[in-house]
Amino acid sequence: MRRIRKWGPGLLLISPSLVLLAVFVYGFLGWNFQISLTDWQSLMPVYSTTGFDNYSNLVADDTWWRDVNHLVIYTVVFVVGALIVGFVLALLMEKGVWGEGVLKSVYLFPMAMSFIATAIVWRWLMDNGTGDNTAGLNKLLGSVGLSFLKGDWHKSDSEFAIAAVAIPAGWALSGYIMALFLAGMRGVPDELREAARVDGATERQVFWHVVRPLLWPATMSATVILVHISMKTFDLLYAINPKDASIETPALYMYRSMGGYLYARGATIATILVIAMAVIIVPYIWYTMRSERRS
Repeated sequence: MRRIRKWGPGLLLISPSLVLLAVFVYGFLGWNFQISLTDWQSLMPVYSTTGFDNYSNLVADDTWWRDVNHLVIYTVVFVVGALIVGFVLALLMEKGVWGEGVLKSVYLFPMAMSFIATAIVWRWLMDNGTGDNTAGLNKLLGSVGLSFLKGDWHKSDSEFAIAAVAIPAGWALSGYIMALFLAGMRGVPDELREAARVDGATERQVFWHVVRPLLWPATMSATVILVHISMKTFDLLYAINPKDASIETPALYMYRSMGGYLYARGATIATILVIAMAVIIVPYIWYTMRSERRS
């Protein structure tokens, strides 16, 4: 009875959230998985079970593997680019720059924009017009003598197209990554830095041997967040060009399947994406909880 009095009020308080979470998250995940095991390929529901045929069909689907390849390229460019830009910006902030508060707002502002707005802006910037019609990045590169860097960007026929559309995503999230790294750098106790300096370490050695190892949690958090965002990115790619196969990822393929009443295939793709995200996020949560218990 004493135990119920201890945790009962708290459980009662969060029970509405638990019920909503169970129904609208895990309930729909289960329903989606059930659809992935059916042959639902029409406007009307079909619940006849076909086992894992949709999964085996997807494995044999060239479009699926092409989109997975696009997702890998997009993720690598997006994650690596955002980490590098965010880290450099944080390092400059850590060294102290004039107008730090204003610069933080400027760098964080892109994150406040929706991916739809970001895509519309960057679709114009990556315009690959020629001659007098040249605009955006190509015009900028030409005006500063870097014409050799001009490209077709997202309209390229090669895999460069999907790499190009990762640039807007990296631009939008690099400010957020900067904030994570900056918090990590400023969380390093001054006593550790001073102790290294007393031992004769240069500023570069202090950063490399003292600050850098302590940035590992921030780096890991940033990587997991970016990979998770990358895997579910849909709106940015759709706003740039929803019918361009060269920038299609599994998320767009899922949407296209649903639009064609191939609900079973769409549900199969959704289930695989959820499992892939769980493979990345669950070990991170387990590692974080274990680290907190140790500390």
